[in-house]
Amino acid sequence: MATAHATHRYIEGIGRRKEAIARVRVTFGGTKGSFIVNEKPLAVYFPLAEYQHIVQEALVKAGEKHPVVTVQVKGGGVRAQAEAVRLGTARALIVHDKDLRAMLKPLGFLRRDARRVERKKFGLKKARKSPQWAKR
Repeated sequence: MATAHATHRYIEGIGRRKEAIARVRVTFGGTKGSFIVNEKPLAVYFPLAEYQHIVQEALVKAGEKHPVVTVQVKGGGVRAQAEAVRLGTARALIVHDKDLRAMLKPLGFLRRDARRVERKKFGLKKARKSPQWAKR
């Protein structure tokens, strides 16, 4: 726990998915909530409603009304970044309130999705796709 400003304290959570890494800081006690991703509003950074929904899912399910969330996210694709932010937000929320763990864990928000891209093998075109075979 560190100080964001002189009066407000924030809770930090780290979320990862594929190559995406998100550092999420949640500050409570504000009158107006905001969601800033890489110094841009949420709707600007994630223009698709589906990604906005993924990012805010943990906050909505936890019932948090007006937290100030600031995110630094890098690497990966847009969807991987959105899922990394969700994981980081969920981790920060359970540090704030331990009772939320029982609600967020069954939804899968605290599970690190460890699936990665399989490496290409020599003699093959991709990880598993083999070259075309001709008998004659």
